[in-house]
Amino acid sequence: MFDLNKEIKYIKGVGPARAEVLNSIGIYNLKDLITYFPRNYEDRGKAKNIADIEDGEETLIEAICVSKMLEKRIKKNMVIYKLTVRDETGICHITWFNQRYLKTKFKLGETYKFFGKVQKRIGFIEMNSPVFDEENTNKNTGKIIPIYSLTYNLSQNVIRQIMENGLKEIQTNLEETLPNYILEDYNLDDITKAINNIHFPKDFGEYNKARKRLVFEELLIMQLALLNLKTKYSVDVKGIEFNKNIKMQDAIEMLPFKLTGAQTRVLEEIDKDMENSKPMNRLLQGDVGSRKNSSIYNFCI
Repeated sequence: MFDLNKEIKYIKGVGPARAEVLNSIGIYNLKDLITYFPRNYEDRGKAKNIADIEDGEETLIEAICVSKMLEKRIKKNMVIYKLTVRDETGICHITWFNQRYLKTKFKLGETYKFFGKVQKRIGFIEMNSPVFDEENTNKNTGKIIPIYSLTYNLSQNVIRQIMENGLKEIQTNLEETLPNYILEDYNLDDITKAINNIHFPKDFGEYNKARKRLVFEELLIMQLALLNLKTKYSVDVKGIEFNKNIKMQDAIEMLPFKLTGAQTRVLEEIDKDMENSKPMNRLLQGDVGSRKNSSIYNFCI
C-alpha cells in the first residue's frame, strides 16, 4: 500500500541530492509530487513533412539518417555536432552543441523521430538541439509532453521520469474524494484517472476531462468552505441591530430623483437586514458613470 506522505527522496530516481532540489520548488513527499501539475504541454504526436515546415516552428519530423555525425570544434569549449536526415519531401540538417555522447547514437539508413525548432535558411533547413527517439520508441516524441515549472538545476526529462515513477506507486489506488452521484451527474473522471491524465494524457480530450475534474473539485471545496464560514459567522457573530422605527424610506423620499423598482427593492432589503442582529454581507453594485447610481451608493455608505 502506498503512502502519500512518503518522503520524496525515497521515490525512485530521486535520492538525497535531488530531494533538496525538489524541496526548493515545494515538493516534499509523494502527494506534493503528483499534485505538481504541468504549466503547459507540447504536442509531439504528429509528424510533418520536411517540405511543409514553417520557419521558427517547433515540430516533429520522421526522417532517415543519410550521413555520419560530423564533429566540428569552433572554439575551445564549443563543439558542434551535425547530422543530415531526409524524408520523401526534403532534407534537414540537425545540429547539437557539446553533446559528445551523440557521436555513436545514429546509424546510416535508420529512421528516427526529431522534435525541435526549425530555421529555414537560404538553400537548407536546420533543426537545432532537438530531442529524438528511434523509429519505434516514444520516450521523448510521438505523444503529448508535459512541461513543468522548474528550478535551474532540474531538467524537464528528470522531473518527467520522477513523475512517472511517482504515478506508478499510486497505480489505481487513490482514495476517491467525491461521491459517485456527483461523478456520474457531472460526467467526471475518478481522482486516480484525473491525476494520471493531467500529467500524461494520450490526447487533449483526456487532458480536458482531467482538468474539468480537478477544477470542479477545487471550486466545490472553495464553495463549501465559504458556506461553512458564512454559516459559522452568522451563528457566532452578532452585528449591529438598528432601530426598527427608523425607516430608510424617509431618506429615499428626500432624494432629488425617483428610484427604479429594482433600486427601491434592494434598499428595502438592506433596511430589513440592518434591523437584524446578524451581520449583513452585501455588495451594492451600480453602473460606472451613472450619476443616479453613484448618489445611491453614497447615500447608503
